[in-house]
Amino acid sequence: MQYSVLIVDDDKLVNDFLVETIRRAGYECRAVFSGEEALVELNQRNYDIVLSDLKMKGMDGIGLLSRIKSTYADTVVVMMTAYGSVETAVKAIKLGAYDFLLKPVSPETVEHILSRVSEIVRLRSENAILRRDLSHKFQNIIGKSKVMKEVFDLIQSVADARSTVLVTGASGTGKELVARALHYSSNRAHGPFIKLNCAALPENLVEAELFGYEKGAFTDAKKTNRGRFEMADRGTLLLDEISEMPLNLQSKLLRVLQEREFERIGSSSTISVDVRIVATSNRNLKEYISKGRFREDLFYRLNVIPVHLTPLCERREDIPVLTEHFIDKYNRENSKSVRGIDEGALRLLVKYHWPGNVRELENLIERAVVTAGSEYLTEDDFPTELALGPIGDQLPFLKVPMRLEEGNKYLILKTLEKFNGNKTKAAEALGITTRTIRNKLAEYSMDEPSRQPS
Repeated sequence: MQYSVLIVDDDKLVNDFLVETIRRAGYECRAVFSGEEALVELNQRNYDIVLSDLKMKGMDGIGLLSRIKSTYADTVVVMMTAYGSVETAVKAIKLGAYDFLLKPVSPETVEHILSRVSEIVRLRSENAILRRDLSHKFQNIIGKSKVMKEVFDLIQSVADARSTVLVTGASGTGKELVARALHYSSNRAHGPFIKLNCAALPENLVEAELFGYEKGAFTDAKKTNRGRFEMADRGTLLLDEISEMPLNLQSKLLRVLQEREFERIGSSSTISVDVRIVATSNRNLKEYISKGRFREDLFYRLNVIPVHLTPLCERREDIPVLTEHFIDKYNRENSKSVRGIDEGALRLLVKYHWPGNVRELENLIERAVVTAGSEYLTEDDFPTELALGPIGDQLPFLKVPMRLEEGNKYLILKTLEKFNGNKTKAAEALGITTRTIRNKLAEYSMDEPSRQPS
């Protein structure tokens, strides 16, 4: 990464010398001639490092240092002066200066101090990213249900273990989010989080992606390439959709899990790694084992710590908090101001069967927030099929979209048919009164429930 340096000195010769030296060392550099100019420049763009003279006309270096540290706290400041004293140096350091250099400074001194400062800037950046990831490690795993609380507790208790974790659950339940939470809750959080989707690559590329290859190992191997295991050293490797891993590679994966070492394709040198494996699957791996599509020994090696995510329809108490979370998220992303969801629309979401799980809910909330015409989401902001639920998949006469009256008519008649014409039971199942059913039948000019709608 190329770091940026702002030079502040009222001597043009000094500025020219420093600009040439610093640019030659590989940094982006700009020079100004006063503290006031420096503040204008800092207000227009970010600088990683400021190299400032102490004695200048107008605002001096100490005044500039104080302003920088109060407004641009992450900018590293190095002071320079030809009139050095212990008192001045101590004052500058107390105000937040990184170092204090005496003029004239040599090119070697400038390059040395910038090298040290660059390392500090890099570490600060990495730590900021790490803090952000750690503070949001559970941000997208939302839930107050008993089963989700158990998942949170399990993540916390096993995060630091080296043991392999197998996360199972239907598509859209959040398996990758659990894998990320395990990584960022662990003592490996400072290391890499690397992902390989076993279902997304052709079979002949999976091995190269996992283990890497040497230059010339095959026709297109123009250079040596590290595999995902090497990339994930001292971190976590997510093997997504592990059920789709080719059978011939499963034995090699088993060996790496057992011995923590492997060879790149085309090499005889053994590479040792320290990697924590998290695998996910939306398939029944035991069925795959019985069909000969997955190795039983690999399954037990992966399934040391099992984490199962239940489908959304089995934890409906999480739907309100998930809905609120996604409304907030897509308000921010789309500069919208939806304040919430009304009771009717929320009931619609809670009753729906969610074949696509949390991912489907998120997609529907995103669309509703983007297209909403009022402060609160209503039933009109969601597709008609949500009201039909799973019955819509079973009734061939229902076609979406259709008029609400037509849908009501069909549901009433089919419910009466199910209860052999018993209006009391049908009314109870539909959540309406017997009188309503009689009135509707009169409206449809039908006395017998066996007649089908046109």
